[in-house]
Amino acid sequence: MTVYFIGAGPGDPELLTRKAERLIATCPVCLYAGSLVPAEVVAIAPEGAKVLDTAPMTLDETHAEIRAAHEQGQDVARVHSGDPSLYGAIAEQIRRLKADGIPFEIIPGVPAYAAAAAALGQELTIPEIAQSIVLTRMSMKSTSMPPGETLENFARSGATLAIHLGIRALREIERQLAPHYGADCPVAVVYRVGWPDQVILRGTLSDIREKVRAEKITRTALILVGPALGESQDFRDSALYDPAHPHVLRPKTG
Repeated sequence: MTVYFIGAGPGDPELLTRKAERLIATCPVCLYAGSLVPAEVVAIAPEGAKVLDTAPMTLDETHAEIRAAHEQGQDVARVHSGDPSLYGAIAEQIRRLKADGIPFEIIPGVPAYAAAAAALGQELTIPEIAQSIVLTRMSMKSTSMPPGETLENFARSGATLAIHLGIRALREIERQLAPHYGADCPVAVVYRVGWPDQVILRGTLSDIREKVRAEKITRTALILVGPALGESQDFRDSALYDPAHPHVLRPKTG
């Protein structure tokens, strides 16, 4: 018996990996985060499978279901949105599994920031403009951030920021980031990326809050900030395919 922590991606069922699809389709027990994972994703569970939405459940309740499955020798598909390694709340689940000697495996999924970049039709790392991505979040009503992990500290790097759980804190995001990126820094807000009702808003640090308010977006949105989001085509080509930069797979000729 094994518990499979499965990354279901941001919402589009077609973004499931083949391994994720196979496991969901064969495990006799399926626990999924219904507030973030579409029902279509777990609709492929086998006939007669026990399928439970864990959104209204506590950690104790979900673990009790896993222990019951373990006693019956039944594999469990524990389905999370995006990729389980990022804000998946799997660490505390794994701690309990280890304490009970229950085997587990993690199946990666498409993270929201990658799906958002695809929806925007652009790369997030542009040569000599931005070569790093910071995945972070706002505290709001959730767990507090560790000391030092502040937007201001991340902004000093000039990296592309992917901010989770921050759609209600746009005023504070602007206050902290504008001194470093400038008020006209490009911002993209992607609401429910990969879902049928996906919404994409583009703007700047100075005007994105009003655009979000006009669309009445209050949750389930990812905020991307940084100069790499600009539409300027004035940047150098990457050295990856530059004939003047030979490497082991493309030796210098002539």
